[in-house]
Amino acid sequence: MVQTETVTRQALEERVRPVLYINKIDRLIKELKLSSEQIQERIARIIKDFNGLLDLYAEPEFKEKWKVNFATNTVAMGSAKDRWGFNFEVARKKGIKFTDVVDAYLNNKVEDLKTNAPIHEAILGMAIEVMPPPHIAQVYRIPKIWHGDPNSEFGQAMIKCDDKGPVLMSVVNIVVDPQAGVVATGRLFSGTVSDGEAVYMINSRAQGRVQQVAIYMGPQREIVGKLSAGNIPALLGLENVKAGETISSVKQVIPFEAVHYVTEPVVTIAVEPKFNRDLPRLVELLRKLSLEDPNLVTSINEETGEYLISGMGTLHLEIANTLITKTGLEIVTSKPIVIYREAIRGEAGPIEGKSPNRHNKIYIEVEPLGEQVMDLIKTGKISEYMDKADMAKQLRAVGWEPDEARGVWSIDEPFNMILDVTKGAQYMQEVRDMILAGYRWGIKEGPIAYEQIRGMKVKITDVALHEDPVHRGPAQIMPMTRRAMFTAFLEAQPTLLEPVQKITTRVPNDFLGAVTSVITQKRGKIVSVDQKGNLVSVVGDIPTAESFDLSEVMRSQTQGRAFWGLEFARWSPVPTSLLQSVVEGIRKRKGLSLEPPKASDFAE
Repeated sequence: MVQTETVTRQALEERVRPVLYINKIDRLIKELKLSSEQIQERIARIIKDFNGLLDLYAEPEFKEKWKVNFATNTVAMGSAKDRWGFNFEVARKKGIKFTDVVDAYLNNKVEDLKTNAPIHEAILGMAIEVMPPPHIAQVYRIPKIWHGDPNSEFGQAMIKCDDKGPVLMSVVNIVVDPQAGVVATGRLFSGTVSDGEAVYMINSRAQGRVQQVAIYMGPQREIVGKLSAGNIPALLGLENVKAGETISSVKQVIPFEAVHYVTEPVVTIAVEPKFNRDLPRLVELLRKLSLEDPNLVTSINEETGEYLISGMGTLHLEIANTLITKTGLEIVTSKPIVIYREAIRGEAGPIEGKSPNRHNKIYIEVEPLGEQVMDLIKTGKISEYMDKADMAKQLRAVGWEPDEARGVWSIDEPFNMILDVTKGAQYMQEVRDMILAGYRWGIKEGPIAYEQIRGMKVKITDVALHEDPVHRGPAQIMPMTRRAMFTAFLEAQPTLLEPVQKITTRVPNDFLGAVTSVITQKRGKIVSVDQKGNLVSVVGDIPTAESFDLSEVMRSQTQGRAFWGLEFARWSPVPTSLLQSVVEGIRKRKGLSLEPPKASDFAE
């Protein structure tokens, strides 16, 4: 139930009421040869396990209220492959029993079952009867997914699902249509959106005009001209919009909490067209893929000219490659490469940085950001767009000094912050954007292995700037900031972080030793072992770098009897014994000298 647990946790975090559909009932009959009584026992156990997830992840006020039960029409079951299914209401109206299902497969009457109990009746029946309508759900969901003031004009318009309020829409899906271009689909929480309406994209700080308002009817897109609050519009005409964007008719509004994913891109491959003439086509396909799938990050290595695709794992990248080749484009790919992050374990500074013309100085301190603050960013409790006083209050609550809590300039991916704690510094506001540009240049490619920096707090403690703007331009301020930051970074016990995956395995008792052996041999560790019926559930952690051949090894060691899945768990420091070899391997691959730089190489 790895994927079930993942999506259930995500839904409950955003106060989305879950219902349960149990699929592949046909396999219980055809492959496992279970009787109707055994099938009912298996289903009862699945429902119990699912309700256990609600006990674990749901908020107290929803735990009992949202538990699923066949009798309350919150559970359906069937076979999506054979297109039949039923819930309590369908079974009662049509007199369907489990013995009928078993009989249908044993006597080749599956078509009759499909005709009598089509799957759409069960699924849509649950959605219509159980899922709360927008004007009810938004009352308790808005305070969770939107971090503005619920009593403000915008908050009240969304809570009341007001058609006449300002347009506020959260984009959750992007599709690039070959004819129509980018189609942005999401929930409209407030207002009415119409063809030709000018809107603001809050996160990207851009403006656009809606060319067409449509709604999806299954796979088909129907043009409707306008839609009111509570609907799920599909908007055409907004270029470069991404999933997680907030669309509004008002420029100054706090955006919705960003779309959260349970993983981060941790594996990269280089891709190039087989024939050079297809390069423009590949670039366009990569742009389309990155828009449609926010977890797929595409970039260009400017030094080698390689086109890089980063994804959640090798399977994710294989799917991306398949989507590319399905268009008829022949491509060549490299072996998968693990993405690392650079981080610090200590504090350093203040470090002095001088501009190339020696007319400007900056003093920087660095320290680890801390898990508490990273959790605040991850959960959306603090963001760049929130009120500065509210942010300062949240940061003081986790132990920050008042000056630091008030001085936050920027919160950047992946989990880095820069603060201004200077006192009476002249020209600071004039060079702010240049300092930010130098800081972002630095965190994008750290000094150890040119990997992104993660979890660092950068404090500007003082500056001495030339009075003439000509002598404090971007060419002076940006490299000065970067060099000072790198010097401090290299003096603060730098290390590399590697992605660690959570592996969940279900296997017969006879193969328990084989599974635990595979995990431990790949630098993994066993977290828990539980007996569940005839199978043993093993949960462990395993570094992504060791997982590329896991499928073949697991299959050979367990004779194909293990069911297992991986999901991103966390970033963890590379073991000290491996750190030097990993750093040298990355630097060699990137064409850098094998020896990483020292702090003195950046010091003035």
